[in-house]
Amino acid sequence: MGSIFLLVLAAIGVFFFSAFKIRAYEKGLILRFGVFKGLKEPGLRFIIPFVDELTRVDQRVITMDIPPQDIITRDNVSIKVNAVLYFRVVDPARACLNVENYLYATSQISQTTLRSVIGQVELDDLLAERDQINHKIQEIIDQHTDPWGIKVTSVEVKDIDLPQEMQRAMARQAEAERERRAKIIQAEGEFQASEKLTAAAQVMSKEPISVQLRYLETLKQISSENSSTVLFPMPINLLEGFFKPKS
Repeated sequence: MGSIFLLVLAAIGVFFFSAFKIRAYEKGLILRFGVFKGLKEPGLRFIIPFVDELTRVDQRVITMDIPPQDIITRDNVSIKVNAVLYFRVVDPARACLNVENYLYATSQISQTTLRSVIGQVELDDLLAERDQINHKIQEIIDQHTDPWGIKVTSVEVKDIDLPQEMQRAMARQAEAERERRAKIIQAEGEFQASEKLTAAAQVMSKEPISVQLRYLETLKQISSENSSTVLFPMPINLLEGFFKPKS
């Protein structure tokens, strides 16, 4: 009786030592005496105790912050840039066998790639063409991590910290640009108004009665504004007799 009980305990112990639960988003990598034997799918899986070694590999998208990097752009502006990296393990075998620590390795190659790419562009291009720069960084990191079984899905540059003097210079530049646009708009408005006035003058020159009608309309507007001063336009030829020198 006692031997049966011991056998049952031993069977239970072997069951617990050999059973592993692999979640739906994981793959199980099996090493038998240090030799790769294959992958285990999600579910309750059994291995040979003390012979097999199981490593779970998460295949969900991993979000990794790339810490701020001190970078000098192509036009010699010192900035500090950080980014965020999205990637996932598509081949657990290569991720575990081809690199010691794929998380650390991906982080390091991301930092060096960020510094390299940003250092080759000018500040204005970095601010205006961020999507293209993100795509270029993603392609380079993906090429380096492909032998590790890692697929980079996206890279986003987050913050660009500029020196205080550069921020003030950009603020002055933006203000000057706004003033330039305002002057252009004002000049265009004056040009359009002059065209309309020229067209109106041409119409009035053909129809003298329109001048009198405009004169009456102006008097009406002045009287409606409660003004105590009224200006009566007078043709200049009526005043010529007062200024002619006496013979």
